Amino acid sequence: MQQTEQTIAPTNPLGTEKIGKLMARYAIPSIIALVVNSLYNMVDQIFIGNGVGYLGNAATNVILPIMTVVMAVGLMIGDGCATFMSLNMGKGEMKKAADGVGNAIVVAVIFGVAYTILCQILLEPLCWLFGATNESISYCLAYGRPIVAGFTFVAIAGSFTSIVRADGRANMGMIGMFIGCIVNMILDPIFIFVFHWGVAGAAWATVIGQLLNAAFFVFAMTRCKTVKLEKNSFKLQGRVIGKICVYGLSSFITQFATVIVLGVVNNVLKTCGAKSVYGEDIPISAMGIVMKISQVLTSAVLGLATGILPIISYNYGSGQYDRVKKTFKYAIVISTAVMLVCWAIIEIFPLQIVSIFGVQEDLYMEFATMCLQIFMGALMTAGASIVIGIFFQAIGKPLRATALTLLRQIVIFVPTILILGSFGDVTNVLWTGPISDALSCIVSIVVLVVSWKKLFQNEPSEKLSVNE
Repeated sequence: MQQTEQTIAPTNPLGTEKIGKLMARYAIPSIIALVVNSLYNMVDQIFIGNGVGYLGNAATNVILPIMTVVMAVGLMIGDGCATFMSLNMGKGEMKKAADGVGNAIVVAVIFGVAYTILCQILLEPLCWLFGATNESISYCLAYGRPIVAGFTFVAIAGSFTSIVRADGRANMGMIGMFIGCIVNMILDPIFIFVFHWGVAGAAWATVIGQLLNAAFFVFAMTRCKTVKLEKNSFKLQGRVIGKICVYGLSSFITQFATVIVLGVVNNVLKTCGAKSVYGEDIPISAMGIVMKISQVLTSAVLGLATGILPIISYNYGSGQYDRVKKTFKYAIVISTAVMLVCWAIIEIFPLQIVSIFGVQEDLYMEFATMCLQIFMGALMTAGASIVIGIFFQAIGKPLRATALTLLRQIVIFVPTILILGSFGDVTNVLWTGPISDALSCIVSIVVLVVSWKKLFQNEPSEKLSVNE
């Protein structure tokens, strides 16, 4: 029998259980899932760097922004649906929550298939757009063709993970990502060192892992706990899809901004590197490694933030503001402490970290070490910026969350790197990282402080508004 619009939700532990226990239950699996997901590309780079060389790593950095687009859309659908689902469950509107899940599933699959086809057709011009050189283009195409074939699996796994987590099964999300990563780590050395497939082998290892991820999450979605999916739940509704996209917009911008950033970074490094002793490919390859390390570290904080998203959304929707504030404050302290420790390790052991990706010629090692230390120089400020952005997203303020994300990734980062790159010295470009991290953190804190009291004065009936 079809559920009514105002079916009363059963008692939900999100609104009653101790915050610390909830954070452990939701955030830890989320952190592991996102870190494992980000390890896909880094594992490839480790094996490629040791088995192929830095030109192979340069190729993965060129393909990364193309793959990041599908990751961005998957996160937008998944995180947006998780927010939509949790806010509606907090208000007792269970049918709306189920409609959101059904629509998210359909949209994720349609996008994945369409984007896969498009990228197979346009792969070579996209490679040139994102910084391929005459030396690396063959590696880019060899790595890119198989990677693009797996984009539908990336869209499914990327979106379903957040939905499964909001359904109260955070461990399922973690297990699903583990399956693919472990398979990738096993197949990478076999395909590269045994079969001698080079960068194509690393790509196929990644795609097989992604296929298993997607299969696992499809299975998980057939067993939802908190909502009942019916045939009508999968009927596309423009209003529902619109809200999901708006709620997930900050997550999309966070990822998609990386596409713009990587495109600009690769081309600036290509131009400036050609004028230096390092050449075109060494700076692009080294920055690729640094970006992957940064992605893994920030994904830990992003995992914490998205893990507590259902907790904040549910309690904000039900008017339990003290629980919202407590969850947020815990997240800020933990994320800042984690980033501070990571920054210290990077500054003390840069050569050892870079060497994990293969010991190359002296010029490469020199630039890669310098790149890691300088570009990650203000890493300790990144945690607060990420948590504040996701906080605004979780309470139904996606426009504010998106603005803060754009500030760091686009408004500050892109002009800074273009200005520093205009001087022609490739080492100048590296200072873009710490300048952007520090300034965005300051602005995020100011916005939060100014908004804090007003955020908790609205009536419950206004919680679902996306108007700023």
